[in-house]
Amino acid sequence: MKALVLSGGKGTRLRPITHTSAKQLVPIANKPILFYGLEAIAQAGIKEVGIVVGETQAEIRAAVGKGEKWGLKVTYIPQSAPLGLAHAVKISEPFLKKDEFVMYLGDNLLRDGIDTLVDEFKKKKPNSLILLAKVPNPEQFGVAELSNGQIRHLEEKPKNPKSDMAVVGVYMFDSNIFKAVKSIKPSARGELEITHAIQYLIDKKLTVLPHTVAGWWKDTGRLEDLLEANRLVLGSMKTRNQGTVDSASKLEGIVIVEKGARVVNSTVRGPAIIGEKAQVINSYVGPYTAIYHDTRLENSEIDNSIVLENSVVESVKRIEGSLIGQNAVVKQTPVKPSAYRIMIGDSSRVEIP
Repeated sequence: MKALVLSGGKGTRLRPITHTSAKQLVPIANKPILFYGLEAIAQAGIKEVGIVVGETQAEIRAAVGKGEKWGLKVTYIPQSAPLGLAHAVKISEPFLKKDEFVMYLGDNLLRDGIDTLVDEFKKKKPNSLILLAKVPNPEQFGVAELSNGQIRHLEEKPKNPKSDMAVVGVYMFDSNIFKAVKSIKPSARGELEITHAIQYLIDKKLTVLPHTVAGWWKDTGRLEDLLEANRLVLGSMKTRNQGTVDSASKLEGIVIVEKGARVVNSTVRGPAIIGEKAQVINSYVGPYTAIYHDTRLENSEIDNSIVLENSVVESVKRIEGSLIGQNAVVKQTPVKPSAYRIMIGDSSRVEIP
């Protein structure tokens, strides 16, 4: 069995962060989202992984390498444009050949991994096994209708959903899927939809079974989902201190201080993580905050936020519910008269009290 990980796409919902960075490499609790998926694949006993890459392929390749960190053998599959999930399967046939495989969307996060999904597929041997989750807003997802324990119909982002069971970004297939992706036509948005390919299997009387998510699942395509995933992961971690915390500082609750980090005259109230070589000086870090590597936080307060690497937050009264990109500077200026000076990219959002 092989794995196909999708790491293309433009990440438009996370702009401007994704103008300069792959959305799959945005860190959750100081670990890139994509790494959680690769860990889950390795834990399920799969060794060969194809990663579909697009415009950000150089960044993905640099971060993942050959996959040896996880005991994986990684092959990169370039996709000329984000033409749909089924298109990604179509161009991956030379890698996948006749093997069964799991398809994993690289910006998804599953608390319990994919072990049970893979085990059920091996045991029941359907043509496809689709991971589903009950959601309050099914109109934003592909939606599955079930009958007698099988999936009977799939609809992509329906205006009037017929169930609340959303298709999660993890799928199991045998080689029948290749005929399906070659038989369907592009949707109205110009993409080959994986839901259409699965519906083709259903219409041809092949067996498509559901597998319901037991723990939590997050599609991290939006800021709100990133922050919630960060909260969920941080809340499950254990306290660890590999850095330096001076006697004037306080660590409360679950706090991880990584190698080379410094906490000086500050309070860190967990769950929170301070990354390698980061500096927290005369500051307050509140719950559910992840400070990434080589970042400096000084004379500031922050909670429920993610700060990416090499950034500086200085003399800022309060930041919350925020995502601050890499190499960014957020600071208060002493220059008079007082005014906001802002340089932001496309699709940005700034809220000023």
